[in-house]
Amino acid sequence: GAVALFRPRYKRLVDNIFPVYPQDGLVKSNMEKLTFYSLSSPEKLDRIGEYLYQRAARDIYRKKYGFVIIAMEAMDQLLLACHAPTLNLFVESFLKMVQKLLESTEPELQILATQSFVKFANIEEDTPSYHRRYDFFVSKFSAMCHSGDREDIRDKIRIAGIKGLQAVVRKTVSDDLVENIWEPVHMDKIVPSLLFNIQESGFHKK
Repeated sequence: GAVALFRPRYKRLVDNIFPVYPQDGLVKSNMEKLTFYSLSSPEKLDRIGEYLYQRAARDIYRKKYGFVIIAMEAMDQLLLACHAPTLNLFVESFLKMVQKLLESTEPELQILATQSFVKFANIEEDTPSYHRRYDFFVSKFSAMCHSGDREDIRDKIRIAGIKGLQAVVRKTVSDDLVENIWEPVHMDKIVPSLLFNIQESGFHKK
């Protein structure tokens, strides 16, 4: 109604990518409009990212996971579409979103977030953020490698954890970050996690 008219344009564009029913998936035509807007107004990227994050956080709290998946998909698409100096601003919201999903207790969201992190790690940023830290991701992906969930989901989470760790290493090495991934504080988590899975896979094959 009247309130919607006074909402900032970027919020209206973000709202419009969500369907009435989550099972209908991302509204592709409206996603194209949001992407076009982001490309033509890159200074709005950080606000768009923050608003998507807020929506997803609210939907996680309400256990409306279908909408969370759509929000993450939108984030992925914007990340891949926008190669601007302002991408750095968006990346902060993007990583905050990934972290939020990883912190959830839903295995599906954890796996989805890992896939998004891998996509992010494959992007070469023009100006990597040298102050960015990946401690949380190293810890979380390492923990996922040791997942004790029920068997049908356990292996999926462990594989996601391994892929996540690979992505963190790739990202930190390619960006030549201040934070050295080879430091014991990180390697003491990464190496045992990988060895654990090598041993486990050997055990299951016997």
